[in-house]
Amino acid sequence: MARAACSNLVPALSLLPKKSTSSFPLCRNHSFFTNNSQFTGFFGIANRRFSASSSKISMSLKAGIVGLPNVGKSTLFNAVVENGKAQAANFPFCTIEPNVGIVAVPDSRLNVLSELSKSQRAVPASIEFVDIAGLVKGASQGEGLGNKFLSHIREVDSILQVVRCFDDNDIVHVNGNVDPKSDIDVINLELVFSDLDQIEKRLEKLKKGKAKDSHSKLKEEAEKSALERIREALMDGKPARSVALTDFEKDAVNHLCLLTMKPVIYVANVAESELADAGNNPYVKEVMNLASELQSGLVTISAQVESELTELPLEERNEFLKSLGVSESGLGNLIRATYSLLGLRTYFTSGEKESKAWTIHAGMTAPQAAGVIHSDFEKGFIRAETVSYDDFVAAGSLAVAREKGLLRSEGKDYIVQEGDVMLFRFNV
Repeated sequence: MARAACSNLVPALSLLPKKSTSSFPLCRNHSFFTNNSQFTGFFGIANRRFSASSSKISMSLKAGIVGLPNVGKSTLFNAVVENGKAQAANFPFCTIEPNVGIVAVPDSRLNVLSELSKSQRAVPASIEFVDIAGLVKGASQGEGLGNKFLSHIREVDSILQVVRCFDDNDIVHVNGNVDPKSDIDVINLELVFSDLDQIEKRLEKLKKGKAKDSHSKLKEEAEKSALERIREALMDGKPARSVALTDFEKDAVNHLCLLTMKPVIYVANVAESELADAGNNPYVKEVMNLASELQSGLVTISAQVESELTELPLEERNEFLKSLGVSESGLGNLIRATYSLLGLRTYFTSGEKESKAWTIHAGMTAPQAAGVIHSDFEKGFIRAETVSYDDFVAAGSLAVAREKGLLRSEGKDYIVQEGDVMLFRFNV
C-alpha cells in the first residue's frame, strides 16, 4: 500500500452518545431543573464524573493530543490543562506515559444562570485531554514508542493532531524539515496499518464461528461483513469512518475501537509572530487544504502563546492577546471546533444548590437529554418545562418566566434547542 494513499482519508462526524450517572437522590414525581444551551468543544462523552480540588466536574469529553515529536503537542497540553504537567523537552520521546488533565469548558452563560438562581456553586462541563507520546514512521510495527502510543490513542474518543507550521532551527524536526503533508501522512497511514492488522486478526477468529445462539450468530455475520468492507477501504487508504454501516454493524465492530473510526481535528501550531495572520502562513495553507479534503476540523493555534498566557494574571491575558492581534485564546477556538465537529450542545441545570452545564448531541430529544443526567430521568420522563436562555435571563428567574408564559411544557418528541433551560418532570 502506498503511503501517499493517506491523502484520501475522509473522517466521519458522528459519535454515539453515552450516559453519565448522577449523585442526585431520586424520588417519585421528582423534577430537575436543567438548562440546555450550547457550547462548542469536542470528543465522545465519557461515562464518568470527575472532581478536582477547586471545582466539581459534571461531565468530560475525552481527546487525545497527538503528533510527531517536537511539533508542540506537549507544550500545548501544558498550557491548556489545569491539572497535570507533561515534561516538555526537546527530545522525541519525553512523554513516555500519557499525561491526562481536565479543563473546564468556559461558558459565560453558566455564570449568569448561577447569579440569577443564587446558586451555591457553578459546575462547568469539561474536556479531558490526553497527551500521548510522539509517533514516528513505523509505529504500527513498534518503531519509537509506537505500540504504546497506539494503545493509548484507542482509549480516546477523538483525535487532535498537532501539526508543526513554524520554522525554528533550535527545535529539531524528527524528519529533518518542516513538511505538514508528510507529517500528516505518516500519522494517518500508521493508524490505517494498525487497523488493518487488528481487522485481519479479528477476521481469523470470526472464521471459527463460535456463536452459540442465533442473535450472536447474526452479530458475528454483521461484524464479518462490516470488517471486510472496512478492510477494503483501508487498503485504498480510506479510514474506517468513511464506510457506510448500519447501526447494528456499528455496534458489532465498536468493541475493536478502530483508530480510523475516530474524528480528527488538525491543530496547526504556528509561531507567536504569525498567529494574527496565520492564513498567510504557507504551512497553514497546506494543512487547511488537507483538512478540507479530509473533511476534518482545523484550528490554528500558537502553543507558545498559550504557554505564555498561563504565566499571566487573568486580568492581563486579554490585553496580551489584543497586543498580538487576536481576540481569544487557542483553547476557546479548540473547544468550539471540537463541539462543532462532533455536533455537540450544552445545556444547564440551575437552582439554589448549583448551576451545572451538561453536554449532549444535537438532535437529542428531551428524554435523551434528561438521560444524560441519569438514566432514570429518561426512563420515567413525563415532560420538560422549557424556556430559552435569553427568555430566562430577561425574566430574571424561573418563577417570573412562568408568570409571563415563557415557560413551555414539552413532551417526549421535543428536540432540545440551543439555549434551552429545562425543568424535567419524571416518575420512577
